[in-house]
Parts: sequence; C-alpha cells; structure tokens
Amino acid sequence: MSCMKIEVSHESPISILDISKEYNDYGYALVHLFETHLDYYLFYKKLRTETDTPVLLDNSIFELGESFEPKKYVKWIEKLSPNYYIVPDVLENASGTIEAWKNWMMYNTDGTNALGNGALKIGVVQGKNWNELTNCYKFISDYADYVAISFDYSYYEYTGEITTTSAGNKLQLWCSGRQRFIHQLIDEGIWRWDKPHHLLGCSLAKEFSYYVDNNIHNIKSVDTSNPIVAGIKGLRYNDSFGLDYKPSTMLADLIEHDVAREELKLIDYNTKMFKKILRRK
Repeated sequence: MSCMKIEVSHESPISILDISKEYNDYGYALVHLFETHLDYYLFYKKLRTETDTPVLLDNSIFELGESFEPKKYVKWIEKLSPNYYIVPDVLENASGTIEAWKNWMMYNTDGTNALGNGALKIGVVQGKNWNELTNCYKFISDYADYVAISFDYSYYEYTGEITTTSAGNKLQLWCSGRQRFIHQLIDEGIWRWDKPHHLLGCSLAKEFSYYVDNNIHNIKSVDTSNPIVAGIKGLRYNDSFGLDYKPSTMLADLIEHDVAREELKLIDYNTKMFKKILRRK
C-alpha cells in the first residue's frame, strides 16, 4: 500500500471550530465570512499566530458564484497572512481565469510572493472542455505554487464513467470524472509531478482512495465539508465508503449552526471514516 498522505480540512460551523482542530490537518477559511463573522476570522488568525497549523484562505467562489472582490481580498490576505491562498478565478472559464491570474499579479509589488508575507499562491484550473481545461492547467502549473482541481466541472458529466448506478447521477459522474481527468493528464504527459495539487471539494467521499491506491503522490490536500454537513443532517457514513448521495446544503449556510451532541457524534465518526477512505489509520 502507498505511504502517501493526503491532508484534509473539513469546513465546520463556528460552534465547533475549536473541536475541528482534532480532525483537521490544516485550517480552511472562506474569506467572505470574515466580513460577517468576527469570531470566525479570529479563530483563523489565532491558528496563524499561536499554532503551527497551516491556514488556506479560499476566495469563496463556490459560495458566491464569483471570486471575492479582489481589492478587499488583498486586505484580508495582508491581515491574516495565510500559508496559502486561492487566487481569484472564474468558474468554468479558462481565458477568464488566466486573465484573472494576470490581473492579480499586479497586486504583488515585486511580482513574486509579496502578498501575505510570502503566502503560497494556489491557482485553480477552469474550463468547459478538455482543450480549455488543459490549456488552463498548463498555464496555472507554470505560474502557481500549488494547482487546484475542482470536483464539479460540467466536463465530468460527459467523461465520468457510466454505470447502472451513475446514469443520470451527477455525483457519480463528478466522482469518476475527476479521477479520469487526472488519469488522462498523467497519460498525456501533462500532469506536473513537480507541483503539489489540491482537490477542491467532493461529490462522493469514496473518490479519494483512488489517488492513494494509484500513488498520485503529489496530490497533497483536499477540502470538503461533506462529513460535517452529513453529520448535521443526521447522516452516518457507511464505514469507509461514505455516502452514495450528498446533502445539498453548503457549510457556509450552516456557519452559525449550534452543533448538538448527537450531531457531533456523527461528525466524529464521519471524519474518522473519511481518514479511512484516504487510507489513513
């Protein structure tokens, strides 16, 4: 079995952020919540100043539909000084994402890593088809410190494996679609083995064992609130399989949720099983 380790962060409600340090390898913060929830921001600031736990700052595009406003984003990056941050991108738009990257670099005073006291820049691959996605991948992997690949490209709906259970099931298609996309990048010699990769979100938790079993060793991290939202919704993972469906609620909409004791038990179990899916003991 491969000894590779994929680190994981599960976004969690404010009421259990302190507890989340027990199941998270790093902090994953959504920047738009900094403006509305001071205690949320202060938790991540404390992680940066008082612990060795890395913090990744997200531009909140999944929650907002577009990247957080760049000028305000710059201010929060400077204020938090995260270890990593996701550069503004444009959903499923390769040329728009490349342009957004170039515009963002104008905020870097020396053209390297000036923002956030040398925080590493994560670039997200975007596009609607293979050519757009690979062109964007090549650009991002040339310039970013870290390459991110999302879980829900519409492209996956055409390339995901069709089975008796996946037919018409976007979750199954997204799950196998990202696996196939990464596999094809490797087969075509496009995959950059010299760059770390981050997987944004997930449709089905079972997806991730594939990367460990195939020793795609530079997939370094993943973020997903899946086991947290499932626990809040009263759903228990089926051991190391997870679930074959996904609650539609975004964690950001549950950020003020007061997690009950029974929900916390499910969250504890689900996060342990997620580690098992990652082939971690």
